[in-house]
Amino acid sequence: ARTGPGGELVLLKEQDRDRWDRPMIEEGLHLVPRALTGGPPGPYGVQAAIAALHDEPSDFASTDWPQIVALYDVLLTLTPSPVVALNRAAAVAMRDGPKAGLALLDALADEQRLRGHYPYQAARADLLQRLGRLREASEAYRRALALVGTEPEREHLRRRLEAVERVR
Repeated sequence: ARTGPGGELVLLKEQDRDRWDRPMIEEGLHLVPRALTGGPPGPYGVQAAIAALHDEPSDFASTDWPQIVALYDVLLTLTPSPVVALNRAAAVAMRDGPKAGLALLDALADEQRLRGHYPYQAARADLLQRLGRLREASEAYRRALALVGTEPEREHLRRRLEAVERVR
C-alpha cells in the first residue's frame, strides 16, 4: 500500500487501506493499551498509540488529529528532539491548518539536526504549497531534493516540484 505498481511512493492519505494487513493492525491495537498502562508511559508506547490512531480509521479523513497532537505533546516531554517536534508540527497542520503547522516548522529552522533532514524541507514545501506560497514552496522542494536519499522519495519530490512550477 505504501508503493505504487512502479515503485513510486504512495502517501498515507492516498493509500488503499484495504491493502493493509488488518490482522497485524488488530494485534497492534490490542497491545497498545498494555504498553500504556502499568507504569509511566515510555516513548515506544506513545509511538505505538500514535501509529494506532493512524491505523484505526477506515479512511484518512477520519484520523483523530487532536489526539495525535496530544500524544506528540507527551512524546516531546519523554524524548524532546527536533524530529519529534517536526512530526508534531505536521500533525498540528492537519488539526489546525497549514499556517499553524508552518509557524511551528519555522520555529525549528535553526535546529542543527534538521538541516540535513529532508523531511523538514519537504514538510515546509507542502505547507507553503497548501498556503499558495508557490515560490517559497518551490525553493523548499529544491532543498529537500538536495537532501533526499532514496529514488522513490526523490521522484515524489520531483513530481511535487513540477506541480508547483506548472501553477506558478
